[in-house]
Amino acid sequence: MNARKIVQRFLVPSFVVTLVYLFRYRCKVSPRAEVELSPRLKIGEGSQIGSFTKIKATDGDLRIGRNVHIGTCCFISADAGGVSIGDYSMISPNVCIVGNDYRYDRLDVPVALQEKTSKGIRIGTDVWIGAGSIVTDGAEIADHCIVAPNSVVSGRLEAGTIAQGQPARRVFVRRA
Repeated sequence: MNARKIVQRFLVPSFVVTLVYLFRYRCKVSPRAEVELSPRLKIGEGSQIGSFTKIKATDGDLRIGRNVHIGTCCFISADAGGVSIGDYSMISPNVCIVGNDYRYDRLDVPVALQEKTSKGIRIGTDVWIGAGSIVTDGAEIADHCIVAPNSVVSGRLEAGTIAQGQPARRVFVRRA
């Protein structure tokens, strides 16, 4: 870890991070959240990030749209493939969004020592992800979707889908 990352992560007080994001992006970041000061992180105006949430954008771009609400105790991490969350989306408490994975095809090398991969994660506009859900690398959640609590999204959800389960499967489609 280089010196800049160490200073940003451990020496900048949380209230300073809150003020920086308030004035730079006009969004509300709880002083109890752990949000990196990174040029790779963009947060839209009017967005809110709850207490005890961790947002990491050291290794990839992380774009959070306007008026996005991220609940308490969430974890969002972007890697080379990036993570994007569309406008007016709601991320309920205890949701985990991780934009990387590990190769595991070689049995002669421990998984932790194999190459990391990152396809990225795309979450559309007006998406509601229920409490305790997990969104894995390579997932795409189209606009107007709802993900039921404690679901695991690992693939693509079409627009307007309501999905639940592990892995998340369509149970209903929202129609206009």
